[in-house]
Amino acid sequence: MRGTIILIAFFSIFLVASLLIPSPMFPGNIFCNFIGQTINEYSKYIVAVFNGLFYGIIMWLAFAVISRRLEGEK
Repeated sequence: MRGTIILIAFFSIFLVASLLIPSPMFPGNIFCNFIGQTINEYSKYIVAVFNGLFYGIIMWLAFAVISRRLEGEK
């Protein structure tokens, strides 16, 4: 349950940050370059969702590893 909350929270943070920051963020900008310019009007939103998923999953994995180590020390 805690992991789901962490995933949703960091997904939301990076989604909003990607939408608000005017410069392209890694890895979403590379992902859009692979797709091409055919979806140029939606590329901002696709980059934001991809960045949210990417960084949200990384933060969730870090949380899972740290919480397992802390529970193992008890």
